[in-house]
Amino acid sequence: MAGVHGHGASHVRHVARLAAAGRVRFVAVADPRPPSPELPPEGVETFPDLSALLAVREIDVVVISTPIQTHVPLAELALRAGADVLLEKPPTASLAEFEHLSAVIAETGRSCQVGFQVAGSQAARRLTSMVADGELGELRGIGAAGAWVRTAAYWQRARWAGRRSLDGVAVVDGAVTNPFAHSTAAALMIDGSARADQVVSVETELFRANPIEADDTSSVRIRTTRGTTVLTALTLCAESAGAEPMVIVHGSAGRAVLRYPSDRLEVTIDGRTGVMQYERDDLLANLLDHRADPSTPLLSPLAETGGFTRVVEAVRVAEPPAEIPARLVRWQDEGPERRPVVLEVEKWVTRATEELALFSELGAPWAQPHTEMEFG
Repeated sequence: MAGVHGHGASHVRHVARLAAAGRVRFVAVADPRPPSPELPPEGVETFPDLSALLAVREIDVVVISTPIQTHVPLAELALRAGADVLLEKPPTASLAEFEHLSAVIAETGRSCQVGFQVAGSQAARRLTSMVADGELGELRGIGAAGAWVRTAAYWQRARWAGRRSLDGVAVVDGAVTNPFAHSTAAALMIDGSARADQVVSVETELFRANPIEADDTSSVRIRTTRGTTVLTALTLCAESAGAEPMVIVHGSAGRAVLRYPSDRLEVTIDGRTGVMQYERDDLLANLLDHRADPSTPLLSPLAETGGFTRVVEAVRVAEPPAEIPARLVRWQDEGPERRPVVLEVEKWVTRATEELALFSELGAPWAQPHTEMEFG
């Protein structure tokens, strides 16, 4: 396990549960900062970095939950050491890194599962099948909406947080590419357009209310080789934290709403709505199953995140996010809990995903002309 703080701590606990169930042997963790006293379990060795760990231990599987800019070098290190990898999202910060890591996987013959939990959602896979089978009629477009709250403490959690680059290395830690990465990945998966060559163009509108480099409020429009418009509208400056992110499929014969954090699917056809609750398959367990039997497919292989990586690339090369005018922002609380609320932002997020239009096209008061990136 590489990276044991922040989200990494949840991975440590999960690996410990798998070890207790006899599915794995938890050998070691690596992190420059010592783990908390309760982590890892007794008998698990601690190393200052992954290189030192792999120099003295033969490892079958490495879980990587480290800063974005370290993903590729650490994944390559593990793959070349003969290990399979579960790599947290976003897997890479650029298309060049994606292509490099893809080449390493092909060269080593190892497996790399990417931590897009939505790929394990049985609800998302059911909706993917519905779209492919035409159960909702002709596809008119897919919208992904996300409105969350993030305080100053979130942006101060690490030196790389909220940065577009750090020490000359791409990070791309903004709303589109990190906290709401699942929204875009899920929408592309549902369209059947998860691979890099299935994304034709990406238009980005990036904004920020926080004093950061990256975006915290954005709309992105993706066009796929299927001719689908995928529109994501996202903010980390919402009024309240209660709304679940969702992916909305607009069809000529019906409509479906996937609330991916809870794996709930709402389908409306002929005016009748059904709500179904699904389970979620664990990505690490799936990787272990794939190791035991290669005929078991990975749920989230690196190749199936190429379309999302094209979105990351478009965000990376876009102009820096425009600052939202102070008159449109209300600040709440103090100290680590201080946070901005973009006025009426939830309304614009909802409209964007229903009308499949960018913020500027809807007349959102902070919106400016957008940037488009086309792929050959």
